[in-house]
Amino acid sequence: MHDLGAGFRYLIKGQRWMAGHGRSYGFGLLPGLVTLVLYAAALVALALWGEDFVTWATPFADDWASPWLGLFRGFLTAVLFALGLLLAVLTFTAVTLLVGQPFYENLSEQVDRDVSPDGTAPESGLPLWRELWISARDSLRILARALIWAVLLFALGFIPVVGQTVVPVVGFFVTGFFLTEELAAVALQRRGVELRARLALLRSRKRLVWGFGTPLGLAFLVPFVAVFLMPGAVAGATMMARDLLGEGFKEDGNGEEEGERETERTPAH
Repeated sequence: MHDLGAGFRYLIKGQRWMAGHGRSYGFGLLPGLVTLVLYAAALVALALWGEDFVTWATPFADDWASPWLGLFRGFLTAVLFALGLLLAVLTFTAVTLLVGQPFYENLSEQVDRDVSPDGTAPESGLPLWRELWISARDSLRILARALIWAVLLFALGFIPVVGQTVVPVVGFFVTGFFLTEELAAVALQRRGVELRARLALLRSRKRLVWGFGTPLGLAFLVPFVAVFLMPGAVAGATMMARDLLGEGFKEDGNGEEEGERETERTPAH
């Protein structure tokens, strides 16, 4: 339970850090706004032409009697839009991070320098095009894993009672895990931590990851909220990445390390 609270505190600390760095926050909003416009246009198009697509894809139902034809295609249209919305939630962070790679790399480095005992930040030493390629490749791998979970949970959602209670809760925790991976990847990739090692690292502290990512995923369901929370989420994920790797934090006025006050150095679960 301690790690759950610690993960949530890193989320809050990231937002507080951004509140004290207004200029960085302004730049950090730009990628999210661009991505939001693109996703909103795609969802509007899906809402306007989704029914036409379903009609085109189900010619075998043209001769069905009323009301079965309308119910069948209406259900498929609703499912199509729900899947589109789920896909948007799962991919928004990855696409925003890809669009804003230079912004968020710079932001993450600022956070590292600010909380590091020696005032330095790790650097990847890779050219921008290489960082973009690695980020895009890893995001696609994470998306594939997330889609497998999404399809599985969608199918389990038809189970009576369990599908309406347990499955949604599991879905939020799964979303929180993958969301945290995408955000922490900004700092971890800069340290040369490959995707497989990142996933193993996050699994070793699942409660910490859930405490950070699950409430953030719930907040991201509210329209426009993701755009405004994204910069602070990157900042908080950078601090959490330092914790996961056992890196030190700058001492506060009481001579205590900030990281020690957030998470005890306990063995991996």
